[in-house]
Amino acid sequence: MTLIQLFQFILSISILVILHELGHFIPAKYFKTKVEKFYLFFDPWFSLAKINFRGTEYGIGWLPFGGYVKIAGMVDESMDTEQLKKPAEPWEFRSKPAWQRLIIMMGGVTVNFFLAWLIYSSLSYFKGETYHDNLKFENGIAVSDAGKKMGLETGDKILKIDGKHAERMETSTVNMLFADEVTVERNGKEVTFPVNEQGVADVLKQNEAKAYFSPRFPVVIDSLLPNGPAKAAGLQKGDKIVAVNGNPVKYFDELGTELAKYKNTNVKLDVERKSALQQIDIKVDPQGKLGFSTDINVAQAELEKAKITKKYSFLEAIPRGFTRTIDVLTMQIKQFKIVFNTTTEGYKKVSGPIGIIKQMPETINWEFFWSFTAMFSVWLAFLNLIPIPGLDGGHVVFTLWEMITGKPVPQKVLENAQMIGVIFLLGLMVLIFGNDIVKWITGKF
Repeated sequence: MTLIQLFQFILSISILVILHELGHFIPAKYFKTKVEKFYLFFDPWFSLAKINFRGTEYGIGWLPFGGYVKIAGMVDESMDTEQLKKPAEPWEFRSKPAWQRLIIMMGGVTVNFFLAWLIYSSLSYFKGETYHDNLKFENGIAVSDAGKKMGLETGDKILKIDGKHAERMETSTVNMLFADEVTVERNGKEVTFPVNEQGVADVLKQNEAKAYFSPRFPVVIDSLLPNGPAKAAGLQKGDKIVAVNGNPVKYFDELGTELAKYKNTNVKLDVERKSALQQIDIKVDPQGKLGFSTDINVAQAELEKAKITKKYSFLEAIPRGFTRTIDVLTMQIKQFKIVFNTTTEGYKKVSGPIGIIKQMPETINWEFFWSFTAMFSVWLAFLNLIPIPGLDGGHVVFTLWEMITGKPVPQKVLENAQMIGVIFLLGLMVLIFGNDIVKWITGKF
């Protein structure tokens, strides 16, 4: 973890927290509701800085994992119920009409959603979008063992995920993990298959979430291990392997399949060197390897063939930003399919602040920063809408109940529900932090 990674994380969180809390603060003020505190970050026991202005204490806490506004007459995470024992004052939250309280509670998630929409629209307009088109991988994809267990096969061309056109490799690698079925072109035919959950579990266990399939590329040698079979046999940088014991190999994945048949055995390689074909005797090591790395430029060239940069006009960028926001929201909802699945055990991959910080680039990349901020803004909106007491969604549920039945939820029920919600959220936080710490200690980030 570097200071630059930490800086980017804290800056992003600060922007999101301030704007989210403003979403509560502004309607509260508009409806003449007293706001006692407005804090960036949490301030248990003490704050780093604070100032009182027009009856509200503005401050910065020392625990940089959120923030809050404390609204008078509201049962919140502070569990300060002394004020609630007194008759309601006209400037308190509890004395306001239900529809006003609903607007105040929905303000934060509304701001988060529109902020993400604004950022994605701006990125589409100013930067465009660069991605790799699945259909432009002329030779199909190479698939890892975990990817094969999911149902993919080497040579497939990805067409659809859950019935929707899957154009972009970058989103397909993620969306496929949450999908029910995938449609591919296989040996000239369209094939649809269900995604195997055990394969998804293997992808997650092996940290292959973005690498379980890739475009196929020819076998061109780059560097040789000093004591490896390739060096001993006289292979050279730039050699292209085209056959093993007379069996043609066009792609790197095919070479791996062939060599697996000849572990610890001598084979004959057909090699193209400076446009001339040579035959070289070599011994395959016990792992089915030859001791060389492939030319990354060759793999990169295959990616470049499928690379597309799409530009958007101002009027096009606005609906595109909305679509991107909805896509991210949909993906986050689908994540629960694998997070709480006992087969995929996605809960073991959930990251807290430490894991998120380590995902930040080690040099400042503003395009990544704003993309991350937009994604996290959608996540905060979704998370806060979950109907758990202690979150905005819990307050919304109780307010809607009052609007539907015409009767407010008893104060004692609100207090008990809030207590249960706070205990649950604290327990969840301990679990996530503990998971982070274990992964950090064991080097599994």
